[in-house]
Amino acid sequence: MNARIESTAIRHEVTRLEIPIPGSYDDFLRRFEAAVPMFGRDRAAALVERKAPWSDVVADVSASAPHGFLLYWKLDLAPLMGLAGNKRRATEYLMGNHTIAETMYRHDPKVALYVPLRCAIYEADGEPRFAIDQPSTVLSSLGRGEIMQVGKELDRKLARLFGVLHLEVPATLDD
Repeated sequence: MNARIESTAIRHEVTRLEIPIPGSYDDFLRRFEAAVPMFGRDRAAALVERKAPWSDVVADVSASAPHGFLLYWKLDLAPLMGLAGNKRRATEYLMGNHTIAETMYRHDPKVALYVPLRCAIYEADGEPRFAIDQPSTVLSSLGRGEIMQVGKELDRKLARLFGVLHLEVPATLDD
């Protein structure tokens, strides 16, 4: 007999990081996309098709993600929002690393709610900014120590990426 699973509502607090970007919006977009390249869907499909060992997947990511992250999706919101008269630009991304995600997924596939990480490059008060929710605070809601450890690792990787991009590294990433 199947036991009935009750619905739950879990409240959790998330820390959003909003970082001023030195230089122009367009220049930062180019630097960000160079530092965090697009996920190779065709390469991944080929790995799946040939039922490659996980070590091949890890090697592919290591070769593809110079700073530990890949872009899985990108949306430039400006053209559509411009139809309503909005002038400010914003580009949103899903950024992550599926080999790191797997180290959490094995404990709880609900991590799919939070990884890849969602981030945005946008204009506020005429200045470009970068925003992302701090990974460890997002993942803490899952209540698993193993996942929290990986969240802290993601915080450190994010801090290193900020350094590469010449962004201020918030103190909360060093906690």
